[in-house]
Amino acid sequence: MEFYPAIEKSNLQDIKKFQEHKLQELLAYLEKKSPFYQKLFQENGINISDIQTLEDLRKIPTTTKDDLQQHNHDFFCIPPDKIVDYSTTSGTLGDPVTFGLSDSDLERLAYNEAISFACAGIQKGDVVQMITTIDKRFMAGLAYFLGLRKMGASVVRMGPGIPELQWDSIFRYKPKYLITVPSFLLKMIDYAEKHGVDYKNSSVYGAVCIGESIKNQDFTDNILSQKIKEKWNIKLFSTYASTEMSTAFTECEFQIGGHHHPELIITEILDDNENAVAEGENGELTITTLGVEAIPLLRFKTGDIVKAHNEPCGCGRNTMRLGPVVGRKQQMIKYKGTTLYPPAMTDILNDFNTILCYQIVIQSNEIGLDEIIIKLSTDQDQETFVNEVRDHFRAKLRVSPKIEIIDFDILSKTVFNPNSRKPITFIDLR
Repeated sequence: MEFYPAIEKSNLQDIKKFQEHKLQELLAYLEKKSPFYQKLFQENGINISDIQTLEDLRKIPTTTKDDLQQHNHDFFCIPPDKIVDYSTTSGTLGDPVTFGLSDSDLERLAYNEAISFACAGIQKGDVVQMITTIDKRFMAGLAYFLGLRKMGASVVRMGPGIPELQWDSIFRYKPKYLITVPSFLLKMIDYAEKHGVDYKNSSVYGAVCIGESIKNQDFTDNILSQKIKEKWNIKLFSTYASTEMSTAFTECEFQIGGHHHPELIITEILDDNENAVAEGENGELTITTLGVEAIPLLRFKTGDIVKAHNEPCGCGRNTMRLGPVVGRKQQMIKYKGTTLYPPAMTDILNDFNTILCYQIVIQSNEIGLDEIIIKLSTDQDQETFVNEVRDHFRAKLRVSPKIEIIDFDILSKTVFNPNSRKPITFIDLR
C-alpha cells in the first residue's frame, strides 16, 4: 500500500480536479442511498448535476451535529447486516450519536491512520505504545490500532493511565513512539522522577499527541509542550480528527500544521454567515467525507474554529494544513466584552507548575451573562497564589475570572474521571 499518496504532492489544480471527481461520486451515492440527503436535496430543489465544482458546494445547505442527533438513523446508507462496528460520539442534545462502519469503512479508517502516522515519521517495524482506550465504542483507539497494523508497525495496547505500567511496558518492549494525551506525559515524567526511572535513556523517540493542543497558532510550542520537552527531549507530533470525519490531520516532520488528505475529505472554512473566510482568517471547519460507505457526510459543520495554511511545506506535500484548533464554536465565551475560548485559559493555567489539577467551569449568572470559575488545587499559600493566577489572567487575556481552591483529592476525582477518555478540564453549564 502507498503510504505517501501521490495526489498529496500533485499541483493544486490537479488536487482540485481530483476532489471534484470524487464529489460527483459522493453526490450520486447520497442521492441513491441516504434518506437524510435525499430529503435535503428534494426540499431545497437541488439537482446534483448542478454541483460540478468545489465552489458549487455552497448551493447545498450545511449539516450540523443536531441533524445527526435528531435524524441519526436517516444518515445510514447501508442495512444493519453490513455494519461491522458501532462507534459513538457525544451529541449536543445529550444522547450520543451512533456511527456504524462497514468493512470498507474500517479499511478506509486504517488507510487514513496509516498515511497519517507515516506523515509523522512512523515506519514499518516500529514499535508503538498506545496509551489510549480501544474499547467503549471509541473510534480513535480502533483507528490507531488498524492503521498501525496496516503499515506493519508493532502495537503495544496499554490503554490510558497507570504510569508504573506504562514505564514497565516501555522498558520491556522498547517502543519508538507513544500515542497519548500529552498532559499524561507530565504524569509519566513525574512518576519517573519520584521513583528513579531512567526515562531520559528510554527507547522513546516521539509521541503522537491526541486530545489536547501542543502548539500555539504560530506553530511554536505552547506551555504544555514546553513543559514536556524541558524534562524529556522527545519529538511531539500534533494530530486532529473526529468520529464524524473518520479522517486525521497530522503533522509531518516540519511541524507546521496537520496535512489534509484530499482523497479522504473535502474541507471548507466558513464564517458565521456560511461564507468562505478570507485567506489566513479563522472559521468553522466544515467537511465532506469521501469514500465513506455507512454514514457519509456532506458539508458537515464540525464546530471547530480553525485556520488553514496553504504555503508550501518542506515535506513536498502541496495539501492545505490545519493549524491548532482555536476552540469549539459552542464553547465560545463572552466575558466582560472579551471573546474567549477554553484553550487560551488552559495555556495560562499550564504556566503554573504549582497547580496540581484544574477545571474551568462556565455558567450563566442571574442576568444571563457568561461567568468563568477556575477551580484548582495547589500546595501553595492560597491567598497569594490566587492573586498570582488572577494577575496572570489579567496580563494575558485582560479578564479576571473567579478562582476557587479545591482540595486535590476532591477535584482530581472530577478531572480524572475513569469513565472519560481524557481529563475533564472544561465544563459548560450554560
